[in-house]
Amino acid sequence: MRRGKAVINANITKRNIVAKIRDVNILEIEAFIQGAVYAYCKNCGGWFSARTLFGGDNYDWNGTPLIVLYDWHETNGSSDPVKMAGKDLGWLLLGVLKRDSRLFETRKGYTREYLWVKGSSEI
Repeated sequence: MRRGKAVINANITKRNIVAKIRDVNILEIEAFIQGAVYAYCKNCGGWFSARTLFGGDNYDWNGTPLIVLYDWHETNGSSDPVKMAGKDLGWLLLGVLKRDSRLFETRKGYTREYLWVKGSSEI
């Protein structure tokens, strides 16, 4: 591991999401996130964030488990449901990575980014 980088399994506080959704929805979202992380680490590598995995070309959440986050914020009067759903997704991503058997480095910028520490567990 490179010196000066935080490891995600260290004491990084995970906050609860704002959206009040069913536990089954959270489990579906977490499984979806885990699949995206696995695919990214296997095929792309490098630093990633929730925005990398679920924004940009992947911004359309229709037909995915993520849409319930957006729908909840839109239904409950958020002035920016996209931003709020993205924040919730970021907290869920952090939770998924903290439970992952692999180690991830993290750095804080505009959004928190993660990097799989190769060799901590092979994909």
